[in-house]
Amino acid sequence: MAVTQQASVKPLKAKDFKGKVEPDWCAGCGDFGVLRTLQRACAELGLQPHEILTVSGIGCSSNLPGYFNGYGMHTLHGRALAVATGAQMANHELTVVATGGDGDGYGIGGNHFTHTARRNVDMTYLVMNNQIYGLTTGQVSPTSEEGMKTKSTPYGSVEMPVNPITSAIMNGATYVARGFSGQALHLVSLIKQAILHKGFALVDVFSPCVTFNHDNDYKFFKPRVRKLEDIEHDTTDWKAACEKAMVWGDDIYIGCFFQKLAPSLHNLEGVLDEGGPLAHRELGVTNEQAQRIIKRMM
Repeated sequence: MAVTQQASVKPLKAKDFKGKVEPDWCAGCGDFGVLRTLQRACAELGLQPHEILTVSGIGCSSNLPGYFNGYGMHTLHGRALAVATGAQMANHELTVVATGGDGDGYGIGGNHFTHTARRNVDMTYLVMNNQIYGLTTGQVSPTSEEGMKTKSTPYGSVEMPVNPITSAIMNGATYVARGFSGQALHLVSLIKQAILHKGFALVDVFSPCVTFNHDNDYKFFKPRVRKLEDIEHDTTDWKAACEKAMVWGDDIYIGCFFQKLAPSLHNLEGVLDEGGPLAHRELGVTNEQAQRIIKRMM
């Protein structure tokens, strides 16, 4: 992650990170709040658009790179973290932000979620968790609550939901937080912490789907969310973090649950730890050799 603080670089505002395409999300969708807070966080960190890469999978929330001014990739369903890992390893000075939803990240991309966390790849993963498959008009997702009635579970879901926070901690993530799109300033703070963190940072965001999930909407979350910063919580204690993450009822905690310092993947790879990003180095083969390789692959 590279944060530019050069005096010659013009400071940007949140609006400068607005993309050329207007979001087509439903009015009131929680994803608007996540997009705005990401733009504000990048501005407050002094980042420039060319220093940021957003990568997404498939889903409503995965349209985000198109609405953000920076490098962006809209990839395959559940594969955002795999692509983002490749980009980060090729240029570990980039600020890499992977985005997507709960179905994309914890269901179809669950495998990549586990292994990106244990490898501690230096990136921020923003998951807009609306607890339903919204793009496909309302089927049960990995984070839907037991008993939730959807198009695919008309008698109520019988499955236990994934807990993204405990899963991330157990998988080895080194920064694990939860936000709520209805509390923008708090979410900006979490995203800034995640971007500045050296390693894999998950920010799971309650981002209500106002069209297909009427169980977990703004009215549900607003009276329940409690900030961990307002209570006594040790972010270095993984056990306490998991206990707080499993609280789900009249109180639901948001904030940073867990954080620790550990080498990122590119720090452990000797070829990447010194000499700068691969993308900025001279090729180790001649042009003739490169052409032979390309010809053989085509």
